[in-house]
Amino acid sequence: MDEIALLETLDVGKVIANSISVDVPSCANCIQYYAELADKLYDEVAPTGAHDVAMVRKEPLGVVGAIVPWNYPLILAAWKLGPALVAGNSVILKPAEQSPLGSLVLGRLAKEAGLPNGVLNIVPGFGEKAGKPIALHPDVDMIAFTGSTEVGKLMMVYAGQSNMKRVALECGGKSPHVVMPDADLDSAAEAIAWGIYYNQGETCHAGSRVLVHASIRKALIKKIAEAQTAQIPLGHPFDAGAQLGAIVEERQMERVLSYIELGVKEGARVAHGGRRALAETGGFYIEPTILDGATNAMRIAQEEIFGPVVIVIPFETEAEAVGLANDTIYGLAAAVWTRDMRAAHRLSRAIRAGTVWVNTYDRSSLTTPSGGFKQSGFGRDRSPHAIDKYTDFKTIWANYQ
Repeated sequence: MDEIALLETLDVGKVIANSISVDVPSCANCIQYYAELADKLYDEVAPTGAHDVAMVRKEPLGVVGAIVPWNYPLILAAWKLGPALVAGNSVILKPAEQSPLGSLVLGRLAKEAGLPNGVLNIVPGFGEKAGKPIALHPDVDMIAFTGSTEVGKLMMVYAGQSNMKRVALECGGKSPHVVMPDADLDSAAEAIAWGIYYNQGETCHAGSRVLVHASIRKALIKKIAEAQTAQIPLGHPFDAGAQLGAIVEERQMERVLSYIELGVKEGARVAHGGRRALAETGGFYIEPTILDGATNAMRIAQEEIFGPVVIVIPFETEAEAVGLANDTIYGLAAAVWTRDMRAAHRLSRAIRAGTVWVNTYDRSSLTTPSGGFKQSGFGRDRSPHAIDKYTDFKTIWANYQ
């Protein structure tokens, strides 16, 4: 665990405490979860006439290309590997060029554990040189991809250009918190801060939009800033007290800073943070940032920033809040904050997202599916439901008359 955690932090800049306590154990737990499902997968016998037996079998697709991003390299790799392998497939895992080290160790451990040669293959490299050829290869039967919506669309194109291989996509997000006027502001602020600043905001379902009733907007912003300052300090990834580390690379840091600058030009106001931090170290750090006074039409509210930046947008009515929440090309996750459970049920049904949390954020389990609606992609990771996409159904019909 220590070896792989060290490599994860060196690769992507996430704080070592989380690599040790979250990323590596989550990878191991996921592999174990799907291994324990191996003897619980059943075929079916369909109801037919007296002289027929119709069997419905689930068969592996064959070769699965799993292409994963750099933000949670091991966790997202395990989400693909576990169900694909237990379904009987061989897997070609292509880690992001920024974060190959943990996956290479994972491949070594799989070999030591006794996986036959060729069942799990680790192919590091750049997208154009490694990912694209995998997606175009006629002997690859499926692509399971997590990453940007832009590249996810290319995966669909490559599938069509090659052998009509299956595609499962988990892509971008612009996930909203809907904070109603009766919400517990302390709980909401704490969850919002962790939901956007954990892992430097480099999380697909990061709660990057805060839709808050106008009457409590100022109070909530103050509490989010206080929660971040008290609980999520910025620091060197190997600082045991840090909870917000370095951005993965300079290009991504410049991208995030450019969005902050764009937000100010669009009319938003920096209410917290907003600048590069620890520049004297040579590292790529950004202050946890709150942009207030935004509208949902601004680019900062519509485009995925993928950094520690949250956008605050006020609303007046429940109907307006639902409209704002759904006014995006994405549909990965959302949260509703209210003491009124009738309102919570109305809102959670009306918001188009793969996961809607009520009075919490980012709680999850391997037993629940993860994935999105709209341009956040399709297909689900986690839970027994994830196995289905790595199989095909075959009907075997026998007549005994």
